[in-house]
Amino acid sequence: MANTTETVAVERALVIAASPETVWELLVDPEKAGLWMGLQIWSEPREGGMYRVEVIPGQIARGEFVELDPPRRLVHTWGWEGDDNPVPPGSTTIEYELTPEGDGTLLRVVHSGLPTAESAASHPQSGCSRSGTTATRLETWLRPPPPTSRPASAQPS
Repeated sequence: MANTTETVAVERALVIAASPETVWELLVDPEKAGLWMGLQIWSEPREGGMYRVEVIPGQIARGEFVELDPPRRLVHTWGWEGDDNPVPPGSTTIEYELTPEGDGTLLRVVHSGLPTAESAASHPQSGCSRSGTTATRLETWLRPPPPTSRPASAQPS
């Protein structure tokens, strides 16, 4: 009998009020990605290039770019650096699909290859900004600030 290991995937999709080209640049340009993705990012956005981000102090994710099809599809491997980690660098895959939708972009993020249902369930809360929360963080970062309003008593007469 073949030895198979089941893995788990986390998926998130949402429409972001920005063009696919803008979203793409925020995913692959190291300077722009570093503005919203984590504390520091080291990235060589080319097939076979390195991907490394310090998500929170002392927690560094690392992987390799697998596919870049601007501004439609980005795939890289992912995992946490450090010893005795159930999700080591390169052990999982993150896929981003960007589709024009109206004036914005439908961003679909799939993080596959997670070792257990528990790792998938705790994934967004673990400090990992890759699948469950990447789309939300990117959308929040792109969202314009709400208009400021003055109380009625401060309105000019």
